[in-house]
Amino acid sequence: MTNLDPQILEKARVWLQAPYDSETRKAVQGMLDENQVEELTDSFYKDLEFGTGGLRGIMGYGTNKINKYTLGKATQGFSNYLKKTYPGEEIKVAISYDSRNNSREFAKIVRDVFSANDIVVHFFNELRPTPQLSFAIRHLNCHGGVMLTASHNPKEYNGYKAYGKDGGQLVAPHDKLVIDEVNAITDLNDIKFDAKDVNIRVVGKEIDEEYIKQLKTLSINPDIVNKQSDLKIVFSSIHGTGITVVPETLRTWGFTNVSVVEQQEQPDGNFPTVVYPNPEEKDAMALAIADAERLDADLVMATDPDADRVGLAIKNNHGKFELLNGNQIFALLAEYVLGSLKRSGESFENAYVVKTIVTTNLVAEIAKHYQVPCHDVLTGFKYIGELMTANEGKKRFIMGGEESYGFLIGDLVRDKDAVVSCAFIAEMAGYFKNEGKSVYETLQSIYAKYGYFKEKQVSLTKKGKSGADEIKEMMTQFRANSPQQLGGIDVIAVKDYKSSELHDLQNDRKESINLPKSDVLQFVTAEGDIISIRPSGTEPKIKFYCNVKIDGDGAGDGEEMDRLLEAKIDRIMKDLV
Repeated sequence: MTNLDPQILEKARVWLQAPYDSETRKAVQGMLDENQVEELTDSFYKDLEFGTGGLRGIMGYGTNKINKYTLGKATQGFSNYLKKTYPGEEIKVAISYDSRNNSREFAKIVRDVFSANDIVVHFFNELRPTPQLSFAIRHLNCHGGVMLTASHNPKEYNGYKAYGKDGGQLVAPHDKLVIDEVNAITDLNDIKFDAKDVNIRVVGKEIDEEYIKQLKTLSINPDIVNKQSDLKIVFSSIHGTGITVVPETLRTWGFTNVSVVEQQEQPDGNFPTVVYPNPEEKDAMALAIADAERLDADLVMATDPDADRVGLAIKNNHGKFELLNGNQIFALLAEYVLGSLKRSGESFENAYVVKTIVTTNLVAEIAKHYQVPCHDVLTGFKYIGELMTANEGKKRFIMGGEESYGFLIGDLVRDKDAVVSCAFIAEMAGYFKNEGKSVYETLQSIYAKYGYFKEKQVSLTKKGKSGADEIKEMMTQFRANSPQQLGGIDVIAVKDYKSSELHDLQNDRKESINLPKSDVLQFVTAEGDIISIRPSGTEPKIKFYCNVKIDGDGAGDGEEMDRLLEAKIDRIMKDLV
């Protein structure tokens, strides 16, 4: 094989033998016969690992692809971990899946392996959202669970989110213990693929009803919803799982004027109307916005394939629909939820809010105003879930969120939840409309009150082994040559979460960062801007987060301030990318 690493060739040849099935052997042999060096390298240069979102990758053949054998191996390892962790107990897990190609077939493989290991499996017979799986784990008293999804990744991806007993994604040390068990499996014959039907329980609509019923109890202003029940809402599931519960949840909360985007209503793993099934993308929201313009709607919401993220479009002062970013949505929800609870006379004793380190500090300012502690955690919603579990029974979780469109209000689940987020966004819009304000006007008043913030994320995609090496080298260079200025503004502090060290450049003093180690760098400027750099844990990307601010005096022109912030971001990013 020309230019193929001998170790990769050796790994590929293993897949040419039994017990790998004939389809797999034929496909790998074809790659070898055609000397597909790049494809073979990407397929076999490493084994898929648990990142911030579990197991995720491109579907295909090989140790670095999502397929029957990588999923089987992961599930056998997870089974071994569960049996060692809960000896003598009847172990139970829940499994759900989204609309992606092969998700149901992959879910059945995972179900069969668990059942073959004498683990009781509560199996969703139809696709359902990620947050509903998290709810089911807790509701059914399971020891763990798996969601088959690749979130908002392109259609060639799929993935495996592993959950613990608390309904949250696995965190340290449990994620490492699971992967240790996975890596200990060196013989394919150790994977039990033959299902034991006696261990399989079908989950039906009873969980839908319980989930929606409990979500409804979280509503803060049901009387306002009744007054604004005809709020015009356009919703799109972007060919994903949101269609199964979001419209019904909105109706249960009392909203009677919900229009679903028909072209994107049908679950479809090819995502035929979009390039990326990501509500962060303008193109993915285009059909929904077109419907909203035609219907003169009040707001537009769309969920990603597994319905844990939600995008939002609202009318600006010119009557045009404008997409909000995740930081803006979180800030609006924080102002509404905390403000409403405060007005209702609820005590904030032992209450708290959580955000990730790359999420806007505007949320922290809002929480401070309402005298509620705001905790920072590492990037990845699993860390918010981890903190919730650590505080369970001691402190009251109000809400959490991250800049990548994931939010959670209330503690019914331990993951981001676009279902409850859609309900609260609608309630929030109804509340402010009842007060005579639009959501856009409310956002501008938040900026005037707390300061003008703007955020921008730039991602560079670097695929395959060469891309992974390039990303690693970029992080090495940023650490070795930290910028002294960004956009003409002095950098006054560097936070390196890999070394758990904060370097105060003004006083040449170093402090410890009390968070788990993570490959993240942050540069803090003299004007309070925070620029974060991190390799993605779930995608072949390096991400740059630029969060800038200008202090508000309550009288600034919103559009002019936005232009100033955008120019500031451009100056800073030119020094980085």
